[in-house]
Amino acid sequence: MTVTLAAKKAVVEEVTAVASKAISAVVADYRGLTVNQMTQLRSQARKAGVYLRVVRNTLTRRAFENTQFSSLSDKLVGPLFVALSMDAPSDAARLLKDFVKTFDKLEIKALSVGGKVYGAEQLDMVASLPTRDEAIAKLMYVMKAPVEKFVRTLAEPHAKLVRTVAAIKDQKAQTA
Repeated sequence: MTVTLAAKKAVVEEVTAVASKAISAVVADYRGLTVNQMTQLRSQARKAGVYLRVVRNTLTRRAFENTQFSSLSDKLVGPLFVALSMDAPSDAARLLKDFVKTFDKLEIKALSVGGKVYGAEQLDMVASLPTRDEAIAKLMYVMKAPVEKFVRTLAEPHAKLVRTVAAIKDQKAQTA
């Protein structure tokens, strides 16, 4: 089935628009997956906020030309799909890592975060990156800890004085 030039341009424009806003990308070989499995993966991708698209490699190269994912061009060989994370860098990697556990025929080829290309062996590392909310929670915890320690240090002399007075009171009550 031949695709018209206008349709190819539309696909390139769509992928370019999404890739320019994306944070990370994962390229995977989908050979061996059934239609139902691909449908299930697409459904999970929509829920996770991941853009998932099967695009010809030449069109993907053109779409990635002026984006941070241009370094993935040499990895685009064979039947592949592209998963682009829109919210957190780990979204696409986490989705595909979980999917690979169930369907081992899916083969991750490469991933890119911040303009750097990583091999498939780095999938676990990228998938374990915290989401935005988790990162903010960790930052707040780290910022809160010194303040709490400072307040405890300021309150300790008064607490020690109260404990000493209470011990003296108890001691006098026992001797009386």
